[in-house]
Amino acid sequence: MDSRPRLYLTAAFLCGVLLTLGFKDFYPDLERRFRRRRVPVDTVAGAGLATSDQIDLEDHTRSTGPEKVHHVEFPEGIEACVGNTPLFRIKSLSVETGCEVLAKAEFLNGAGGSPKDRVALKMIKTAEEQGLLTPHSGDTIYEGTVGSTGISLATVCRARGYLAHICMPSDQAAEKSDLLLKLGAVVDRVLPAPIIDPMHFVNRARSLAADHTADPERPGRGYFADQFENQANWQAHYEGTGPEIFRQCGGKLDAFVAGAGTGGTIAGVARFLKPKLPDLRVVLADPQGSGLFNRIKNGVMFDALEREGTRRRSQVDTIVEGIGINRLTANFEAGRELIDDAIKVTDEEAIAMARWLAEKDGIFAGSSSAVNCVAAARLARQMGPGNRIVTILCDSGTRHLSKFWARAGNIGGRTDSRLDDILGPRPEQ
Repeated sequence: MDSRPRLYLTAAFLCGVLLTLGFKDFYPDLERRFRRRRVPVDTVAGAGLATSDQIDLEDHTRSTGPEKVHHVEFPEGIEACVGNTPLFRIKSLSVETGCEVLAKAEFLNGAGGSPKDRVALKMIKTAEEQGLLTPHSGDTIYEGTVGSTGISLATVCRARGYLAHICMPSDQAAEKSDLLLKLGAVVDRVLPAPIIDPMHFVNRARSLAADHTADPERPGRGYFADQFENQANWQAHYEGTGPEIFRQCGGKLDAFVAGAGTGGTIAGVARFLKPKLPDLRVVLADPQGSGLFNRIKNGVMFDALEREGTRRRSQVDTIVEGIGINRLTANFEAGRELIDDAIKVTDEEAIAMARWLAEKDGIFAGSSSAVNCVAAARLARQMGPGNRIVTILCDSGTRHLSKFWARAGNIGGRTDSRLDDILGPRPEQ
């Protein structure tokens, strides 16, 4: 029998095996070429990766070399927390008046929690530059104040190596003198008296400073800060508060409203803003019993509550603390010609506004802040919608618990207060 067919079958079988093994390696590549030609933009999850591309995952979470160390400079001391306070929109007053009522949150100054931080720091630095104070030498700073300046001085004094001796009227809120004692200040609470009385709190501080300096047995010198007449007061606001407001408003504001005790805030801010914004209205917010309202409106220092036989309090007849005065100071005079108008605010209006701010905005304001907001809201109504008005929130209500807020009472669950109840009916258009 011929063996060639069997040989052919064997050869064909071996060729089939070889072809199968070869095509096994060749077919995937052929299939990839075929698919790529038919679908050239086939991608994975929209990421722009072709299905034939190999995806390699790499771990970039671990550093392959030494990390770069950047040099960081930290602010020096609590003094670095003074200034650059926020400017924010008081929502309730803005909605009610149609104006943009903005508040400079001076209660957020980081030393004593009021605009007096700026003043205390400026007065001390100026005295150091003039050689009148030397840190850690036993020098003591004396000041007459109703509270806020004393608290700021006590804080900054400790930070810069001085002692503080504060004289204040005995009718101020007790929590202020308590805080001063906690800060290590010596506190003299003196009876309220006219400025001509040697025992007036300002005169008392001046006298004690002179006695300290003259006493050879006492270390250091006595320095009388003299916030009412010290030009560093308004300069602190000219250099700080005014430029901050201008920058935060983008150079656009229509009115600035503030009260005056020493007068440094309104004078310093007005002196900075007025040359840049000639049409700006600067308006004084003045509590009852103060004579500054009449000084601006009529050119004389007199208030009806101050006439003989009617005054109930020796300095200014109001529950408000920190603003209002019946004499002219160097700081107020520095900006008086730039003040366009004045608005008188009663104790009842201030209390009602403090309650309004807590009820509507969650702002727990002190008495002078409430006066400022009454005046700002009243001015907003006068000027009409669309104007931007800036005022000052000086300090927190926590410094007024035993006096102002004791009279204001608790807010409770009330939510129905009306601005008309504070300012009176809207003027007819």
